Amino acid sequence: MRQAGRHLPEYCKLKEQYTFHELAKTPELAEEVTLQPLRRYPLDAAIIFSDILVIPEAMGVPYNFREKGGIRIDKQIRSLADIESLETTDIPEKLAYVPAALRRVRKAIGEEKTMLGFCGSPWTLAAYMLEGGPSDHWHTAKAFFIEENPAFHALMEKLVEASISYLNAQADAGVDAVQIFDSWGAACPGAWYREMSLKWIEKIIAGLNGRIPVIVYAKGMSHHAEQIAQTGARALSVDWTVNLPELKRELKDRLAVQGNLDPAILDTTPELTRMAAQELLESMRGHQGFIFNLGHGIHPSAKIENMIALTETVTQFS
Repeated sequence: MRQAGRHLPEYCKLKEQYTFHELAKTPELAEEVTLQPLRRYPLDAAIIFSDILVIPEAMGVPYNFREKGGIRIDKQIRSLADIESLETTDIPEKLAYVPAALRRVRKAIGEEKTMLGFCGSPWTLAAYMLEGGPSDHWHTAKAFFIEENPAFHALMEKLVEASISYLNAQADAGVDAVQIFDSWGAACPGAWYREMSLKWIEKIIAGLNGRIPVIVYAKGMSHHAEQIAQTGARALSVDWTVNLPELKRELKDRLAVQGNLDPAILDTTPELTRMAAQELLESMRGHQGFIFNLGHGIHPSAKIENMIALTETVTQFS
């Protein structure tokens, strides 16, 4: 996501000059931040610089960042009346700066590299909107699902509608695939995971009508891989807690898998980074449908020399 280049000095320099919103909403700046990691490393894909919360913002729920870090939702959803006031029309127009940035990136990288778009899952977006920001427990969001289930469904339907419009606009701008981030899926009780999250992801994928492949990242929820496979996703992206070869054997050829090196390794040394990457690559030797990736975003503390060691190890692996 937007974290891809945040360990780079050139990104930090831009952050001294512009706010996050200025970077994300100015196509030229979003292009620049997207391309910065590709100039440093032999990466196969560019993922657009943006944020999952642009959809709630376009619907009338703006977001900001607290002085000491963390997201703040400026208009917390509390009732059905709040949900009914949300706008789902003209989403592509309201978020036109994202497709504009994507078109610039596509022109810059050509057709040789993959260009990825993304959005947040309806549950993850709803959780932020209901809590007013990040939470350690998500009690407010879960209580709303239990106590106000018809209103919860109304909110999710609106988020699905907006997400389909947004991802179709990204497809029109030339993305090769999109990733749906169910970042807070693990807050859902296992028995309710489908009702709270997966059924809404499935609706988004169905609404895209097969235009582009969809990758689902469900942090902490790989034990629901069978259910995720039924959403229509083409790939499952997993965090570093998962035994990737075992998961791939379980899924066979139904889904590609993406992951899942612990990003903490990038805070160590090039030698340890190479060893960890080589070990993961060897463990997946012979498995079809594998995309090497980290198991989460890059930490700001990641060392450039370790990223160089990582990308060299992957690109030279045979």
